[in-house]
Amino acid sequence: MSQINYNHLYYFWQVCRQGSIVSAAEKLFLTPQTVTGQIKSLEERLQGKLFRRQGRGVVPTELGQLVFRYADRMFTLSQEMMDIVNYRKESNLLFDVGVADALSKRLVSQVLETAVQDEERIHLRCFESTHEMLLEQLSQHKLDMILSDCPVDSTQQEGLFSVKLGECGISFWCTPPLPQQPFPACLQERKLLIPGRRSMLGRQLQRWINAQELQVEILGEFDDAALMKAFGAANNAIFIAPTLYGQDIYNDEAISEVGRLDEVKEEYYVIFAERMIQHPAVQRICNHDFSALFQHGQNSD
Repeated sequence: MSQINYNHLYYFWQVCRQGSIVSAAEKLFLTPQTVTGQIKSLEERLQGKLFRRQGRGVVPTELGQLVFRYADRMFTLSQEMMDIVNYRKESNLLFDVGVADALSKRLVSQVLETAVQDEERIHLRCFESTHEMLLEQLSQHKLDMILSDCPVDSTQQEGLFSVKLGECGISFWCTPPLPQQPFPACLQERKLLIPGRRSMLGRQLQRWINAQELQVEILGEFDDAALMKAFGAANNAIFIAPTLYGQDIYNDEAISEVGRLDEVKEEYYVIFAERMIQHPAVQRICNHDFSALFQHGQNSD
């Protein structure tokens, strides 16, 4: 049995992805007639029709769907191989990172510093979105790595791996005057700002509030910590931020810590595809000990 022509298979794969022969031809810089001829040659080789007309486009037949599943795996693997080969040759090592919008950006910045080395020319590009959207982009090879507040389930997301970098305790903050009651009862004295419920931290906080049977009034939910702080200060509300901010960005501001939680923590995970295991920036982040970063300020008065 003669070997299959992989150029024909590639053209077929592109037609499936583009939905029409004309669109595939434009992407391949070929004429539609050339693509049609190559598809016919593949159909003769496989002894069956691969497409049927639907409107102005084409859709794969039952045989075409079977062939596409194998072709998609083959060419996806070839793209992964080229990614690995090319990033070792690039004069500027391109590194696309997705950051979950629920995470504290100051900590994210310090984590990303580990990926950058003076002797290595890395072109870092960061994108912010939800955990779910970032996972989808990672699966589509549009991102090299994700920093998120929850891990990935490798049994559900085949080929994706996650490593926990650390966790950070959280505190409640407000502008003077401070509430009169002790913590956590004082949370009932003012309106409260919390992270969005779609984030892991937001869901944990909701469970903790319910377990404490606190009658709090939630004024708003914010994924961006800086926006939450600004809105909280302007509206005399209590808001959430990592405990270590007390020794950091809040040190010289008119913002005071109301109380802190040991039961609820903001967690940090790095998520990456199998093809990126050997990427030097991914390796540096996964192998780095971040314990000093996440412990900083946790036991401060």
